[in-house]
Amino acid sequence: MEKYKGEKKQLFLAKHSIAHLFSFPVAESIEVHEYKRDDWIIQEGSRPDFLFYVIEGKAKIYITHQNGKVSLINFINAHDYIGEMELLHDVYYTKGIQASTKTICFALPIHYYRKLLLEDAKFLRELTKFLSTKATQMAAKYTQSLAFPLENRLADFILQTADQGVYKEKHVTVCDYLGVSYRHLLYVLTQFCEKGYLQKEGRTYRVTQQPMLAELAEVLKNR
Repeated sequence: MEKYKGEKKQLFLAKHSIAHLFSFPVAESIEVHEYKRDDWIIQEGSRPDFLFYVIEGKAKIYITHQNGKVSLINFINAHDYIGEMELLHDVYYTKGIQASTKTICFALPIHYYRKLLLEDAKFLRELTKFLSTKATQMAAKYTQSLAFPLENRLADFILQTADQGVYKEKHVTVCDYLGVSYRHLLYVLTQFCEKGYLQKEGRTYRVTQQPMLAELAEVLKNR
């Protein structure tokens, strides 16, 4: 993790100000963190020291089950919060948050801001909107497995996880997240390659027809 300092920090704060989300000034103590792909923003089970607001990049949320199996459960994108549940609840089992691309976040120290945030009606209204949208998206994900073919869901997954046009998620992770068999996943990936949407490069895939994948994924958003 890199922490922006000095002029670099000030330029970033000026360009991506989030002052409008709060009723009190946050610039004094806010930090700017940059995470590389595969860096852990929050380790599972460890309470974060910050409330994060994502400016650029994408991340994945993981949970470890009692039997030791690790599952991908959701995605985080620009303008999402990270650590909001820990802010709201004193007792909460923290999920693991891992950057899937270079990810830049504003980081507000929870020990400094917690009381102010929980008493700030403006911030709480914005957070309520975010949590409502997040809950709706999670509900939609579980219905999509029954309503849409794997082609549409896999196209959306590839676009969500690709980094600079390269897709390299583990097949077992994808099968678990999308609720499909290994054989079915490989069949659709082969179809995408034959149609020219992807190009296989060793153990990874390069996205060669992003518009075609986006067209397949758009079906999920128009439901």
